[in-house]
Amino acid sequence: MARGGTIVTIDGPAGTGKSTVAREVARRLGFAFLDTGAMYRAVGLAALRREVDLDDVKDLEFAAKHARVEFDWETDPPGVLLNGEPVGHLLRGGDATRAASYVATVPAVRERLVEQQRQIGETFAGAGLVTEGRDQGSVVFPQAAVKVFLFATEDERLRRRVAQLRSRGEVVDEQAVREDMLDRDKRDAGRDVAPLVAADDALQLDSTGLAEDEVVNRIVDEVASCTSAST
Repeated sequence: MARGGTIVTIDGPAGTGKSTVAREVARRLGFAFLDTGAMYRAVGLAALRREVDLDDVKDLEFAAKHARVEFDWETDPPGVLLNGEPVGHLLRGGDATRAASYVATVPAVRERLVEQQRQIGETFAGAGLVTEGRDQGSVVFPQAAVKVFLFATEDERLRRRVAQLRSRGEVVDEQAVREDMLDRDKRDAGRDVAPLVAADDALQLDSTGLAEDEVVNRIVDEVASCTSAST
């Protein structure tokens, strides 16, 4: 359906369904899948393990410097390794997610991870890549063939986040989750480096009230349309 070498970026705030949608889009297209949020959460986990001050830039830089984040590309979806240890099952909890939003504001950390993401893009240049995060279309891959920015209402995003946490057996305080989500939105949108914004040429797609398949179909159709027009 889509020619090799295509990069598809899917950005947006928490609770819009980016990860689930991106994985399925990649599966449908036969592309590799990159979860960049997992990279920041892995560094956040490293910071938590070192018990550093999340408000201290130098502490976060130190933690990131000693955090080797890799992917096991033989698994589906790719497994996340932190200094050789599989940590994917630890990254979706509230603590790692919260730490990631602090890590993501540190310019030196972002520079390092963006470089790694671009290297991954080069690795899969011939096979196609679907990459999701918050700055993939606006900063990391501005040349991407297809850029998507997902959004949803605050209440819908909260509902999805609460359901995700409860599915992992966590006890959830909905008000606390809402406050954490809004605080993270504020940090993401207000940071000096690579703030959360839609790329000018991104397809902006409201996922509120849409089933996962509907969102996936819309993106796959966009990829097909764009790649057909370029051939």
